[in-house]
Parts: sequence; C-alpha cells; structure tokens
Amino acid sequence: MNYPLNAGKRSKWRHITQNPFLYVMAVPGLLFFLVFSYFPIYGIMIAFKDYDFVKGITGSDWVGFRNFDYFFTSDDFWTILRNTLLLNVLFIVFTTAAAVLIALMFNEIRNKVFKRISQSLIFLPYFMSWIVIGMIVQSLFGGEEPMINVWLQNIGMEPVNWMFESSLWPYILTVIRVWQGAGYLSIIFLAAITGISEDLYEAARIDGASKLQIVTRITLPLLVPTIMIMTLLAVGKIFNGDFAMIYAIIGDNSMLYPTTDVIDTFVFRSMRQLHDFGMSSAVGLFQSIMGLIFVIAANWVTRRVSKESALF
Repeated sequence: MNYPLNAGKRSKWRHITQNPFLYVMAVPGLLFFLVFSYFPIYGIMIAFKDYDFVKGITGSDWVGFRNFDYFFTSDDFWTILRNTLLLNVLFIVFTTAAAVLIALMFNEIRNKVFKRISQSLIFLPYFMSWIVIGMIVQSLFGGEEPMINVWLQNIGMEPVNWMFESSLWPYILTVIRVWQGAGYLSIIFLAAITGISEDLYEAARIDGASKLQIVTRITLPLLVPTIMIMTLLAVGKIFNGDFAMIYAIIGDNSMLYPTTDVIDTFVFRSMRQLHDFGMSSAVGLFQSIMGLIFVIAANWVTRRVSKESALF
C-alpha cells in the first residue's frame, strides 16, 4: 500500500480512519521505543553530574565534563578503543559474509525435510545463552588439559597455552561470533533472495547461464541493498563492545586484556571499583554519539555509491 508522505492533514486523517487496524499494529512497536529508547534519554544528565542517589538526578551537582576525564585520560583508552573497533569490524564483516553464504546455500536446497533440519541446527546457537557458550569455550580452551590441545597432540602438533596467548583471541572470538550469529542473520538474506522475481532466474536459465553465473549476476547484485542496510545498522553499534559475549568467555583473565578488553568490560570493572554512575553514563553517551556519527558517515558514503542502498 503506497501513501504519499507529503499528503495533506485531511488526507492523512482519512487514510487513518480507513485503515485503523494497520495503525493499531504499529502501537506496540511505538510504545517499545518510547519506553526503552526515548524515556531513558532523560538519564543523559547523569553524565554531567556528580550523581547522588539520595539527591536524585535533578538534585545532584553539575560537574561539567569531569566524568569524561576518567575514560579519556586512562592509560588503556587507546587499547580498549582499538579492541572495540577491531573486534566489531571483524564481527560485522565475517558474520555478514557467512550469513550471505548460508542464505545462498539454503536457497539451493530443494529437499524440504533436509532444509528444515539444517535451518534449525544452524539457528540453534543464536538462542543459546552466552554463559552456556562461555562454558563450552572454557572446556575447549581452558583448564589444565584443554580439549583442543588433546586434538592437536593426537595429530602430532604442539599444545598451546590458549589462556596466555592474547594475539589468538580476536580470531577465536570472531569464529565464535560467526557460529553464534550467522545462522540467524541468514534468515533476513534468505527472505530477500526469495523475494527476487522468478522470471529473472527463468530468463537466465533459458539463456544458458550456469548456477554460479545466476548467483553472481542476479542474486548477489539484488541482495546488495539488504546487505548494505544490515551493515549500516550494525555500524551504529560499532563502539559498543558485546559485554555479555566478552565477559562470559574472557571473564577477568587479565592476560587476554591486550586484545579483548573493550569499552563495556572496562566500564564494568571500573564500576565494580568506583561505583561511579556518572562515569559509566559518560562512556555510554560517548558510544551513542560516535555510533550516530559513524552511521551518518557510512550512510553518506553508501548514498554516493548506491542511492537505493542507503538508509536515508
């Protein structure tokens, strides 16, 4: 149903009265964003105050940008900033690539029973708690005799002290993230693929195109707008470290901090020691502003390359 955005007030009201159930369906979503996204904006003031629980948000004293000093002047600032960005870039690139590949493979499967069983198995990790995944990772890489080391020794390779080798963990975390999230993300890409007109595929087959040519010249080009939109949405959270994932897997292992310590885990440790709500709010505000800047910049670049793939 197409409706012009520049229509007059009378026309808009008539459209609402003619389609009441269509607008009622939007109410739960609007309430969700109102309660969990717009009301909490009031708490931004804590980032600029010496928050006192007794005085409340409005009664606490203003301290300007003092809450930001602790984070920006920390010796670990550049390390945790680099780790946060690097890990998120790895997660976005490899999870998106794996999800597209999975969606393409599912699109080619014709046996419905096998397809449903495969989809269920590949979606399952997304619904697992990070605590459970952390326990699995600990059994594979932790303890006195990690399971991975047993496998390495069985094929004649030297064991590795995984919990002391920080350089390996960006790769390990990326593999875990792809395993956990690619299957779920592939649902969106598979839905986009099934929306492509069958006439295009039929015309390509009549012209003698191979399956690889159909994928590279029809499916992937038409999938690019969806890939770009999902990437832009992910870029908005590029300054947010996945606390649940990182802390469930790494925990308080300081030997791995050089490559795995992200903004959120740094703030969590600081909160345990200082109990300073103002500092944590300041870091959260910094992450939100930087995420907004990155989304606008990425959207601007996308518009220059392909206007149809941009968010706005």
